[in-house]
Amino acid sequence: MDSETKKILNHIVSPGDLKGLSVDELKTLAEEIRTLIIETVSTTGGHLASSLGAVELTLALHYVFNAPRDKIIWDVGHQAYAHKIITGRRDRFNTLRKLDGISGFPKRSESEYDVFGVGHSSTSISAAAGIVEARCLTGDDYKVIAVIGDGSMSAGMAYEGINWTGDRQKDIIIVLNDNEMSISPNVGAMSSYLNSIMTGQQLTRLRAEVKKYLRSVPGIGEQMVRLTKQAEEALKGFFVPGVLFEEMGFMYVGPLEGHRIDHLIRNFQNIKELKRPLLVHVITKKGKGYEHAEEAPERFHGVGPFDVAEGELKKPAAPPSYTQVFGETMEILAREDDRIVAITAAMGRGTGLQGFAQLFPGRFFDVGIAEQHGVTLAAGLATEGMIPVVAIYSTFLQRAFDQVVHDVCLQNLHVVFALDRAGVVGDDGPTHHGLLDLSYLRCVPNMVVMAPKDENELAHMVKTAVCHDGPVAVRYPRGAGLGVPRDTALVPCEIGRGERLRDGRDAAILALGSTVKPSCEAAEILAKEGIDVAVVNARFIKPLDADLLLETAARVKHIVIVEENVLMGGFGSAVLELFQERGLTGITVERRGIDDTFVEQGPQAILWQRCGIDAAGIMSAVKACLEG
Repeated sequence: MDSETKKILNHIVSPGDLKGLSVDELKTLAEEIRTLIIETVSTTGGHLASSLGAVELTLALHYVFNAPRDKIIWDVGHQAYAHKIITGRRDRFNTLRKLDGISGFPKRSESEYDVFGVGHSSTSISAAAGIVEARCLTGDDYKVIAVIGDGSMSAGMAYEGINWTGDRQKDIIIVLNDNEMSISPNVGAMSSYLNSIMTGQQLTRLRAEVKKYLRSVPGIGEQMVRLTKQAEEALKGFFVPGVLFEEMGFMYVGPLEGHRIDHLIRNFQNIKELKRPLLVHVITKKGKGYEHAEEAPERFHGVGPFDVAEGELKKPAAPPSYTQVFGETMEILAREDDRIVAITAAMGRGTGLQGFAQLFPGRFFDVGIAEQHGVTLAAGLATEGMIPVVAIYSTFLQRAFDQVVHDVCLQNLHVVFALDRAGVVGDDGPTHHGLLDLSYLRCVPNMVVMAPKDENELAHMVKTAVCHDGPVAVRYPRGAGLGVPRDTALVPCEIGRGERLRDGRDAAILALGSTVKPSCEAAEILAKEGIDVAVVNARFIKPLDADLLLETAARVKHIVIVEENVLMGGFGSAVLELFQERGLTGITVERRGIDDTFVEQGPQAILWQRCGIDAAGIMSAVKACLEG
């Protein structure tokens, strides 16, 4: 019998197969799962560190509870790879995040064990609360367990869910997976009350006298003082979280050692029959079992393919990314103007602001996973003459739309939104594609919206944004730039002014942002076929360059509009509205963009092709327009 046949994991088809395993076998299984996760993610990329830290927790939950009858909801889904592996997807795990493969996040259409589709943080408690209410209405009796990571506890929605759930006093279990990455500052803030007691005058004098006496003890005095301080901090760390959750209506259990599977199983078995809100606090180590991820968990949170032995990313030589260019531009501008501040929502590295944070620590604000707070924080800064730049992924700004409308645009405040990952982002799939921002931003009064055709234009647009007196958004794609030369001097663009990149007599392509390059490529190929096509880089979706667009349409009569955004309410809609308002007639228009659907995961190039916004798709649109 070879080693592959002997592997316990090879015999795990569903969570029911865990029930007959001993604790020692479960420990062995945990290591086999970790090996599979590391080997797979080193090839596919993915959320490595979080999933490595949650393996024992996953096994314990599925060992004690009876999914899919019992409902386990994973917050965000970063930590759910072990869950996928033991719920019938082991043989397909090598397709993780690949085109037409399994998703990197729990997905209802993928498995009955994926109770709730996730991808954005802090939704699990509210979703679980809804499932609990449905269970009560139908008279059923299954268990509902929400697993939420400590980072997700920095978002207000998590506390809204806890507040509701604790008040309802119904049977629900919340598992707080604390990997000590994000919850420590939160606990520290809450423990300030305890600190205020401990620094009262009488207690302060007593502590000073005790320390003075301890220091007088020959040989061991200083060591005893240090031990006293450590005990004091340990008391606060143990006491505060339990009191907080108890006061909110939960029975608090923990903290439990998250990599002792026997302890986890015993505690889950003990609480399984309780019929009240429970919060189980589990301490885990992010990146557990892989040295490089343990040492640098942030770097291995969301990671591309990497060398397992060395822990080095496999990055092909490429031009600097749009993210990198944005970060470098921010550093240049911040040196010139000390009013510029940067705000991000737990994505300092992801938005390219790690250099800014080091250079200007007092002007960098990481608000955690709290996009709403971040936007209104920016609004407050703007009222006092600062120039806040809110760097955030397009898909996550959706969470703060109300704040964009009421707190920024209604007051016409100078807040800059730098929307990274606009368009299709690739392997993270529909929860992370930024395909709605043109539509949801252009409808808001006072907002200026622009998109660069390349990384050099991005730098100029960031300069434009910090110089413009009002709300302004710059959206740019994920990935490497085009490798174009970059100007040393940054000059603001004229607001609402596009550019004609190519003249043509037969038709014209109106392109924006990332679609400009494939539009130019399409025009060049069509020229070889005898079709003369103009190309316009719109630059701005709001305000549009009405003169340029109307002049172009009047000249050629056949117009193709291309955008990396949903067609409904986007760039093409804005152009058609302009044409209608100005009474333009006698023209043929074809639009290419994202249809009324959610785009699945896959390489960007293939997704562009499927959406018809690559060079071939644009050529097809031009020919259809000419024939129409």
